[in-house]
Amino acid sequence: MLYLLAQWFHFPGVTNLIRYQTFRAGAALATALLIALVIGPRFIDMLRSRQGKGQPIREDGPKSHLAKRGTPTMGGLMMLIALLGSIVLWMDLANPLVWACIAVTVGFGVIGFLDDYDKVTKRSTKGVSSRARLIAEFAVAGVASWIMVAHIGSTNLYVPFFSHIYIPLGPFYFLFAAFVIVGAGNAVNLTDGLDGLATMPVIIAAGAFAIIAYVDGRVDYAHYLGIPHVQGAGDLAILCAAIMGAGLGFLWFNAPPAAVFMGDTGSLALGGALGAIAVAAHHEIVLAIVGGLFVMEAASVIIQVFFYKRTGKRVFRMAPIHHHFEQKGWAEPTVVIRFWIVSIVLALIGLSTLKLR
Repeated sequence: MLYLLAQWFHFPGVTNLIRYQTFRAGAALATALLIALVIGPRFIDMLRSRQGKGQPIREDGPKSHLAKRGTPTMGGLMMLIALLGSIVLWMDLANPLVWACIAVTVGFGVIGFLDDYDKVTKRSTKGVSSRARLIAEFAVAGVASWIMVAHIGSTNLYVPFFSHIYIPLGPFYFLFAAFVIVGAGNAVNLTDGLDGLATMPVIIAAGAFAIIAYVDGRVDYAHYLGIPHVQGAGDLAILCAAIMGAGLGFLWFNAPPAAVFMGDTGSLALGGALGAIAVAAHHEIVLAIVGGLFVMEAASVIIQVFFYKRTGKRVFRMAPIHHHFEQKGWAEPTVVIRFWIVSIVLALIGLSTLKLR
C-alpha cells in the first residue's frame, strides 16, 4: 500500500527510500516483528481463555510432552496477522507473484486453522482427514501455480550447480509446482513438534530465499550468476523478510517453555509460503537443500510408515525423527538447537548454488 501510494506521487522526498526493495524488506521485517510482539500477550490470553485445555497431547509421544498440557495452540494466527499487516504496508500489491504467494499463505493457513479447530473442539489429535486436507491444499497450490506460470511464462525446472541447465516439464510443471508447495507445507507441519523447532528453520530458510529472490529479480545479478531471471521476483524478498519478522516475534513467546504453539495454522501457512516462493523464483530444487531439515523430517515419517506396514518393525524409535532423538535420551533443547545448526549449514549450502555454477 505504501509503495503504491509513493509510486502514485512519484516517490517525493524521503519516500524515495520506498522505491528500494532492500529498504522495504528491512521495514517489513521490523513491522512484522513489532506487530507480533505487541499483539502477542493479549492474543495468547485470548487463545488460552477460549481453548481451555489447549492443544491435545499425544499419549504415545515422549512422556516429557505431557507437561505441556494446557498450552494453547493456533499461535499461527498471530503470525499471519503480523505477516499480512506487514505485507499490505510494504509490498508491491500490483505484482501477480505477490498475490499467488499470499493466496497460498492464507489458503494453507485456513486449512490449518480448520484442522486445529477440529482438534481443540473434539479433544483429539486427529483433526481433519488427511484426504480432505490434501485435496484442499492441492486446489490452492494448483491455482497459485497457474498464476505464477502465467506471469513468468516458463515451465522449466532449473538444475542447481549448473548454469542454464534446465528440464522442460511443459504442462507437467503445474503438477510438479503444486507438489512442491504442498510438500513444503506438510514437511514444515511435521517438523513442528518441539518448542521452537520449526520456527527458527523457517526463519533461516526465509532469509536464504530473501537473497535468492532478490538476485533473481535483478537482471544484472541473475546474468552474472547464471541463474534464471524472474521479473518481479525481487518483491518476494520483502515477503521473506516479513516471514522472518513474524517468526522472530512468535519465537519470543514460543521459546521453551512455550507459552503458545504454532499449530497447523502457522506451520502449513509458512511451509506453503516457502514452497510458493521457491516456485516463483524457479529454485524448487534449492528449496530441498535449504529446507533439508524439513525434508528429513518428512522422509522419516514416510520411511517409518512404509517399513512398519510391510515388516511390522520400526526404523526409528519414533517418527518424525526429532522424537527419535528424544527417545534416545536427548533433551528437548538439545534436539532443537542441534537441528537449528543443521538448518544454518543447509541454508549456506543452498546459497552456494548461486555461485557454484
